[in-house]
Amino acid sequence: MLRRVTFAALITVLGLGLGACESRTDKTDGGGVLLSVSDFDGLPVQVGVNNAVAAGGLVQIEEITIQNIAKDPFGSTSQLMNVEMDSYEVTFTRADGGSRVPPSLVRDIFGVAPVNGTETYENLPVMSLEQLDTEPLSDLQFINGGFDRETGDQTILLNFRLRFFGRTLSGDAVQTEPIGFTIEFVP
Repeated sequence: MLRRVTFAALITVLGLGLGACESRTDKTDGGGVLLSVSDFDGLPVQVGVNNAVAAGGLVQIEEITIQNIAKDPFGSTSQLMNVEMDSYEVTFTRADGGSRVPPSLVRDIFGVAPVNGTETYENLPVMSLEQLDTEPLSDLQFINGGFDRETGDQTILLNFRLRFFGRTLSGDAVQTEPIGFTIEFVP
């Protein structure tokens, strides 16, 4: 009899422990939502560095849409699952064998992606004068010779990695999975 009571008590404690773990997961899982880059248009495939610098130094995506998806499509939702967007980050790697890359771009943004809805940004900068005026891209400026001093080429292929960050109205941090694309830079 004592063994049955002990075994029942152990099962109860394990059940409570598992329930507590699930509750904790709900508090740290992004507020029950996922952010996703659902669409983007107007991505440049080639950028002339000299023209971009002369025009103010911005490389932009014409339009990009962030979608806020409830993790449980059959569960209840509330406005507390809306996501206030707060920043995005662009990092770079080389796609052409070079090793030098421009510094990352981190910018604040504003907007709200409602639960099961979207937020769209137009003319989103993915590169600024800071990146264009730093090696290796500054090498492509005519004043600096117009070629990559590391590879000797007149083109630089950069991979872009872009992700967005926000918070649900209930305070849970969420972010998109990174999306990637490649742009060719020429003098």
